[in-house]
Amino acid sequence: MQRVMIVGGPGSGKSTLARALGAVTGLPVVHIDRIHWKPGWVPADRAEKDRLCHKVHMQDRWIFEGGHSVTWPERLERADTLVWLDLPVALRQWRVFRRTLRDYGRSRADLPDACPERFDRQTLEFYRYIWSSRARVRRRISDIFAAPPPHLRLVHLQRPWEVTRYVDAVREAQ
Repeated sequence: MQRVMIVGGPGSGKSTLARALGAVTGLPVVHIDRIHWKPGWVPADRAEKDRLCHKVHMQDRWIFEGGHSVTWPERLERADTLVWLDLPVALRQWRVFRRTLRDYGRSRADLPDACPERFDRQTLEFYRYIWSSRARVRRRISDIFAAPPPHLRLVHLQRPWEVTRYVDAVREAQ
């Protein structure tokens, strides 16, 4: 396990899993939100995100969590492990709400500085996005799992306890 791609919908625990696996394996962790967002919640342009993702993909070792799915084909080609966090949408929305409360007014570790958690119109739009994108995102990842590149190890986790068990198994294998 040298290049781990973690995917799933918002609130599925991608950042948390990436940090846990990074602590266990010593692999460097990359959060897509640090590429997607600039300080002040300003989105980076697509060319910049493409370039920064490519730069990560070309490294020898990484745990890369998150979207920017236009770069997934290259990431899949380089990854040796794909972890899909496929948790229920209601749980994911609850987690996003809880994390917003917990970190309100502060930037999380997986975000650039000056991107504080907040409750505003964009937050409401984000909850709508979580709900409206659930089938599309799930279908896209399901398609990858149905016909993966032959070199790719697949891990499909659907319950929080499965995530815990997976991290424990990786720890025991080290």
